[in-house]
Amino acid sequence: MIRNVYGYVRVSTKEQNEDRQWLAMREYGVPEENVYVDRQSGKDFDRPGYQRMLETLCENDVLVIKSIDRLGRHFDELLEQWRIITVEKKAGIIVLDLPILNVGLENDLLGKVVAQLMLTLMSYMAETERTNIRQRQAEGIAAARLKGVHLGRRPKEIPKEFESVKMSWEEGACSARAAAKRLGVDSHTFMKWVAGYNSRPDRRGL
Repeated sequence: MIRNVYGYVRVSTKEQNEDRQWLAMREYGVPEENVYVDRQSGKDFDRPGYQRMLETLCENDVLVIKSIDRLGRHFDELLEQWRIITVEKKAGIIVLDLPILNVGLENDLLGKVVAQLMLTLMSYMAETERTNIRQRQAEGIAAARLKGVHLGRRPKEIPKEFESVKMSWEEGACSARAAAKRLGVDSHTFMKWVAGYNSRPDRRGL
């Protein structure tokens, strides 16, 4: 018999909208005061809202989430948390977007096994896809570098008045910080330009 129903809502950043998850909680009938919320990445389970929910969850309670990735994204940790909730806590889990993963409180061993197998398969596929994306990104960057393509932020163009400002700095008429301010950059960038200018082939013999 169900004791209490809790909900868990997570968005990765404060700017993301959590309205759809809240609507799903209300439609299922989760009391608003029983919904725990986190606004941070799902890379691990070190989240205040999730930890409070886990401490509150007891035997015969049910946890409702809109989709499995709202619970977490890391393969091994997701399986471990699923085990803690369903085996150690002896609570149920309802995944609204994928009912095949639902683990109820009834003694349905086959249903629990199917849910565990599906979760394992889906988590493995998601983890594999993330690994493949990172690998494709790394390969793309390496290929672009081989072609001489510049990646990242373009360096600032040296303004025409650089030489006159540099001369004033060399003569002691202004500090490096003041010279940089006149050029609209920071002192680090100014000194980098000075070093690059002085190392030019046409300047070495001067």
